[in-house]
Amino acid sequence: MTVADRWSIALALALQALPGVAAAEWPQSTPAAEGVDAAALAALDAEIAAGKHGNIDGLLLIRHGKVVFERRYARDYVAQNPEPARASHPYNYYDPRWHPWYHGNPELHTMQSVSKSVLAVLYGIAQQQGRLPPLDTPALALLKKRRIADPDGRKAAITLRDLLTMRSGIAWDEDTVPYTDPRNDCAAMEASGDWVQFVLDKPMAAAPGSTWVYNSGVTMLLAELLEELIGRPLAEFAEAELFKPLGIEAHYWKLTPTGLPDAEGGLYLAPRDLAKVARLYLDEGRVDARQLLPRDWVRESLSPANPSTYPEDAVWGKAGYGYQWWVYGDYLGQPAWGGSGYGGQVPVAVPGLDLIVVITSWNIYGPATEPLTLVRERILPAVR
Repeated sequence: MTVADRWSIALALALQALPGVAAAEWPQSTPAAEGVDAAALAALDAEIAAGKHGNIDGLLLIRHGKVVFERRYARDYVAQNPEPARASHPYNYYDPRWHPWYHGNPELHTMQSVSKSVLAVLYGIAQQQGRLPPLDTPALALLKKRRIADPDGRKAAITLRDLLTMRSGIAWDEDTVPYTDPRNDCAAMEASGDWVQFVLDKPMAAAPGSTWVYNSGVTMLLAELLEELIGRPLAEFAEAELFKPLGIEAHYWKLTPTGLPDAEGGLYLAPRDLAKVARLYLDEGRVDARQLLPRDWVRESLSPANPSTYPEDAVWGKAGYGYQWWVYGDYLGQPAWGGSGYGGQVPVAVPGLDLIVVITSWNIYGPATEPLTLVRERILPAVR
């Protein structure tokens, strides 16, 4: 039995034990009432407020479907901006009008790459509605309006599954240089006039399905593919089929130059609403007794196609990757999963504890504590 199989079985057992929760606003409780050490949280709260862990600006804990801890931390991102004269635009990550809050709205925080996980939810909804072909279908042939250079035929073999699991084989580097550096492939894509074509024009570096490489570009391919498959604008589909059923009213999605929503990093949500998305997966795709997406999709999404993504890294070497979701079991010591966004956006769900943790941050200015380290070393030990 592989590591992925082991975590998949443990996750399925943990999910079966959880009660469903409706899309209504979260009820309030206290840490003590829900089996959480209030003193431990108070100590962590004081450290975060003092800036010991960097620019964490929000911490939310939900246990047994109830909010047991919620704090906002004031950060002066205007004063920290190292490039105040740089032009204001949605992809200037130092621009406090766009990051981390959407034009100062304290209810809309940038999700960055957690947007990818939300796109995966939309794919699951499309499958529930019968709009998705088998995942081993060649993907790029579905992009009828695109020109695709494929000199060796390898691009034609890329499947939907390969894109969802980031094993496309497309040459891509957004790891070795910062996102604020134009040499970063993701930054170069964001500076281009047509993001999808930028990705399609990249050469192949490996056979599809053979190698995991973190690639925000393939998420943009998935975004345009989903629009083709559902026959309607992605943002409209998300509003009607995901946000409305979950009771999410406030949200914003950046648009690319071609009008496609930035599904790789452009979504803004409130932390409580992000927790609703996580809760949907804890409830195996159910909301208000309605099966919004298939149970099997949830379980497959959270089964790591790659059990170890960055083998040399102390944290991410123990993190696997499913369908645009990170699987944290080997790092946190029990079945757990979530999203991860640039600057420190981390929703984490731990089904065995019926726990959701949402951390929002904007740690792009200097050293900071890895949010998952806080979850493992400070938050999980406080939960009984």
